Amino acid sequence: MSKGRAEAAAGAAGILLRYLQEQNRPYSAQDVFGNLQREHGLGKAAVVKALEQLAQQGKIKEKMYGKQKIYFADQEQFDMVSDADLQCLDAKIVDLTAKGGSTGKDRLPSSGVASDPPEGHMVSELKELASALTTPEMQKEIEELKKECAVYTERLKNIKAATNHVTPEEKEQVYKERQKYCKEWRKRKRMATELSDAILEGYPKSKQQFFEEVGIETDEDYNVKLPDP
Repeated sequence: MSKGRAEAAAGAAGILLRYLQEQNRPYSAQDVFGNLQREHGLGKAAVVKALEQLAQQGKIKEKMYGKQKIYFADQEQFDMVSDADLQCLDAKIVDLTAKGGSTGKDRLPSSGVASDPPEGHMVSELKELASALTTPEMQKEIEELKKECAVYTERLKNIKAATNHVTPEEKEQVYKERQKYCKEWRKRKRMATELSDAILEGYPKSKQQFFEEVGIETDEDYNVKLPDP
């Protein structure tokens, strides 16, 4: 153990007693070690030993919280505060909170409309400027957009210059498929018509009533006409 660390360990009890009295809240040995280790260089073993020593001397209190010991300052050393004093402090807190709010957003300009305080406006403006692109970044962004725009301009130029966008073979294929599907359309429509006519010969109601009951929808219902062959 170094000389400085040994001196810190020797005075650990005083350091921990003063810390617990100033903070006046419960801590575990691990909490105390973590809070004071960097500032005072105390080892965990020294902290645990000093806390147990202070508790045995009655200078601090200890309680078991689950499987962990909690240490805190002896409350009898502090002056008792009456309910009246607490109410007075609560009133001061409310008053100071109200005053703090009125110095900021509640101030009214001559127009009678509430406005943010100047410092608030400056903070907002600073955030906007910090998130904005710098001049070099903006110049780079502009150059990239110009290049992208040039590519699209060239593509558009080539499309406009082209006279035939569809090859003769593709056009012929489209016509063949159209004739195929129109032929199938006529075939199925003829079959459906012949079947419905056969049913209607012995059906007691009208053709329209029959279609409505069965749920048949015709091309005429949707103003659809078969293309010319």
